[in-house]
Amino acid sequence: MVNVDARTVLLLNASYVPLRPITIRDAVDLIMRDMVDAVDGVAARLNTTTTVFEVPSVLRLRYYVNVPLRGAVWSRRGVLSRDHYTCIYCGATVGDQQRGKTLMRADLTIDHLTPRSRGGENTWSNTACACRWCNHRKADRMPHEAGMKLLWEPKRPRTRYLVINGEVPEEWKVYINL
Repeated sequence: MVNVDARTVLLLNASYVPLRPITIRDAVDLIMRDMVDAVDGVAARLNTTTTVFEVPSVLRLRYYVNVPLRGAVWSRRGVLSRDHYTCIYCGATVGDQQRGKTLMRADLTIDHLTPRSRGGENTWSNTACACRWCNHRKADRMPHEAGMKLLWEPKRPRTRYLVINGEVPEEWKVYINL
């Protein structure tokens, strides 16, 4: 996860695909080595003795970097994000009314389709987002044993997620899916 603040710059590949957020210091280093082009915005203004140097909010590499598509590393946050914070059994999502109260992110859990007690592992195809009530109802059983149907089949994401924490600058929204 990357914390975004006013001192972070989005680095794009030569094809305008986002690679990752970088620090102002790394951005200045890339600019001084003439490896990037400014794309949009101003992330910081650095005062020198004779001028003000503006560091762009979005930079694009001048050359293409081949980044192999590796599957995402399994994580609780990744599973919740992949499932859009929606219960795989009842379809409840954050903000829905559930059991007389509004469903919060804290009410969502990770359910192991094949329970860990039966050899189930922390893998993309064995875990899914579930509300705590459905997870409790399923308990230590397989979904079919509990009479519960999956609304979708959990799969491994094709690419890694760019998890950003904080306020995303407007200039970045053109290049990342929000």
